Amino acid sequence: LADAMELMANAMAQEAVSRTANRVAQEARRGGEDELRLERFMNNKLPIFKGGYDPDGAQSWIEGIERIFGAMRCMDEH
Repeated sequence: LADAMELMANAMAQEAVSRTANRVAQEARRGGEDELRLERFMNNKLPIFKGGYDPDGAQSWIEGIERIFGAMRCMDEH
């Protein structure tokens, strides 16, 4: 049961990432600079948060995403 729940959480997390990436991609199509920024972001090895109760894993995921944004010199508003 725990394995099934973990698989379901992973599938839901991947779906959320996919929906977010699709939404961001649609918005980026409206502007060339934003499109290039998204492409650069997606070309990084993005950390995947696997869901479930894992505060340390969540913090690690956030730090990984923030490192990518920092390396890309993204402004806070973006």
